[in-house]
Amino acid sequence: MNATPLKTVIIVPTYNERDNIAALVQALQEQFKFIRHDMHILVVDDNSPDRTADVVQDLQASHPNLHLLNGQKQGLGIAYIRGMRHAMEELSADIVFEMDADFSHKPEDVPRLLAAIDAGADFVIGSRYVRGGTIPDEWGLYRRLNSRFGNIVARYLAGIYSVRDCTAGFRAIRTSILRRIDFDKLRVQGYAFQVALLHAAKTCKAKIVEIPVNFIDRTHGESKLGIRDIIEFILNAWWIRFDSSKTFLKFIIVGASGVVVNLGVFTILLAQGFNKYGASPIAIELSIVTNFFLNNGWTFRWRKTKDRMRTRGIKFNAVSLLSLGVSYSTFVGLSMLLPDYPPQLHQFAGIIPATLVNYFLNSYWTFKHTEDAH
Repeated sequence: MNATPLKTVIIVPTYNERDNIAALVQALQEQFKFIRHDMHILVVDDNSPDRTADVVQDLQASHPNLHLLNGQKQGLGIAYIRGMRHAMEELSADIVFEMDADFSHKPEDVPRLLAAIDAGADFVIGSRYVRGGTIPDEWGLYRRLNSRFGNIVARYLAGIYSVRDCTAGFRAIRTSILRRIDFDKLRVQGYAFQVALLHAAKTCKAKIVEIPVNFIDRTHGESKLGIRDIIEFILNAWWIRFDSSKTFLKFIIVGASGVVVNLGVFTILLAQGFNKYGASPIAIELSIVTNFFLNNGWTFRWRKTKDRMRTRGIKFNAVSLLSLGVSYSTFVGLSMLLPDYPPQLHQFAGIIPATLVNYFLNSYWTFKHTEDAH
């Protein structure tokens, strides 16, 4: 536990949050009475047309620990980076919080996240998706799927497997970790910042802890999440995987060789007079087999697994059968829907979903890395 009080700055980015900001500041100030650390609030306002900044300036007269940082609207990520730099360079913060202005994050949870920092964590997440965490009951199917999909993309595409809620915007972070991160290299402006920052902290070996929270839907104002943010989020997850994962790059290379084997064998069999519906599964199976030996001996060679080679072989065969089914079903479906197109095109289209299924199941099941494997 920290023996001395830590200067803690709660960063609250705002854009048209006039209806929420005064109540949030007051609620946080009430919580500060029970916290031994030196608590501050930094409102990072993107020149809100509703004059949110004016409300904050009025409140500063009675709250000397309330700070305001104005700037142009460039996205959530840019706002947080601006706020974090200010908190570290101008306010000498030891801890910074990320927190929404709309009461989606409960002020009474601030002491709980800070307690995890006191217990030794570097990066604490107010998590909706660990045991005890919740999302609003009133969320519709689209909102639920959007949230779940975002976390699936972050965990399995960007490679942040151990974290359950990668997109959470309620966090407490030691600035000793943030000072090791080059913000300019995160290359994000919007909501993708949350995943980019988390991945960067994980790369810095930060001790990451998730604390369950009840996420509350806003009652005032409108959500700022748009289609541009979603696109940036997905592209950023792909970039993180591309930029940091040698394993994924190796898999792509092996996959490309599998495409050559698949299409090459398929074309040869057609030339030998094979029926296309018989040639397709043979070509698929041969490409899967060659991919397995290359992935086993090269892509995943460094991984320690608890399974014997025999068990891995059984798992691989199961994955192969599923991948074959996915690819062949795609081939048959497209052949029936688009009979005038070349069969090689249908065969190639089947490779794409089969490759994804093959990678994820083999990576996270067949060749799953186990730290204590012998």
